[in-house]
Amino acid sequence: MAAVLRVALVAGEASGDILGAGLMRALKAQQPAIEFIGVGGPLMQAEGLTPYFPMERLAVMGLVEVLGRLPELLARRRRLIRTLISTQPDVFIGIDAPDFNLGLELKLRRAGIKTVHYVSPSVWAWRQKRVLYIRKACDLVLCLFPFEARFYEEHGVPVRFVGHPLADQIPLQADRTAARLALDLPLDTPLVALLPGSRGGEVARLGALFLDAAERLRALRPCLRFVLPCASAERRVQLEQMLAGRNLPLTLLDGRSHEALAACDAVLIASGTATLEALLYKRPMVVAYQVAPLTHWLLKRLVVSPFFSLPNLLARRLLVPELLQQAATAPALAQVLAPLLDGGTVQTEGFDVIHRSLRCNASVQAAEAVLNLTGAR
Repeated sequence: MAAVLRVALVAGEASGDILGAGLMRALKAQQPAIEFIGVGGPLMQAEGLTPYFPMERLAVMGLVEVLGRLPELLARRRRLIRTLISTQPDVFIGIDAPDFNLGLELKLRRAGIKTVHYVSPSVWAWRQKRVLYIRKACDLVLCLFPFEARFYEEHGVPVRFVGHPLADQIPLQADRTAARLALDLPLDTPLVALLPGSRGGEVARLGALFLDAAERLRALRPCLRFVLPCASAERRVQLEQMLAGRNLPLTLLDGRSHEALAACDAVLIASGTATLEALLYKRPMVVAYQVAPLTHWLLKRLVVSPFFSLPNLLARRLLVPELLQQAATAPALAQVLAPLLDGGTVQTEGFDVIHRSLRCNASVQAAEAVLNLTGAR
């Protein structure tokens, strides 16, 4: 009878739960005698994870919020370290959440447990010296993007580029007509998707700006319509308040951001992971972002990357317009986005090349790398 492979995983938020569940499915397909323990959400638990505590206890954003929860987070990490050293899994996989997981990985590796970090922190863009800590903490880093793998190879960190699961899931050619029918939107009207972010602070900074830009676009192209997916009920209330008094032909959606991207002709979007989704749907985009002045001042001194949006980082050139801080005004956003409604072919051709490069059967690749590390293959 084959020995049971014990795998510990820790995911700290919904995106990590999705990645973890896909990895667990792929591991089970290749190694049926397997046990999962750790921390994850409903998707990972549905794949067989025995949870030590609810994933939501790790899901915290923002400096003030983290400081307020720091004693609890540190206590939970100490308990996890003791539990896992006692349990001795064959491998530990930290999924994203680097501030929590890297410290955990370092302690476990020193105790003789093999460690994997799945999803690279942005060490290539800022605080690059963190790569030295990662080299001490991890037996293997699983990267979603090829430029990340190049960075780790240059710094002597064992790494494997596995591709991005979203690139596997999203078709190379999305059906715009089917998406519009599903959302009950006109089939023959130019449509712009507005994605000002999923967090309250992002929407507070960018929501009204994006709506102002939409009004200016509407003045340039009177036939335009708009669609805006809301990440939560709270974001919908926030945006409804911003829409009061405006005369915009705009449809608010509860979630359904992928359908909105499939349905639209162009996108005005906040910098973040949603830009990758817009890229994979091959929709021309303009990327904007605004942060607090002090944060921007600090980032200018810390960030070494010439770009801040994922499409440009992946293309290694200025493929999509990026408007940051004072440059992100309603007139500027409208002026840059309007020509993209007539095609944006240069962008979409570049997006297709990137999509194909990321379409690598990521979960299977990640599972193979983990099993190779444990010696189970």
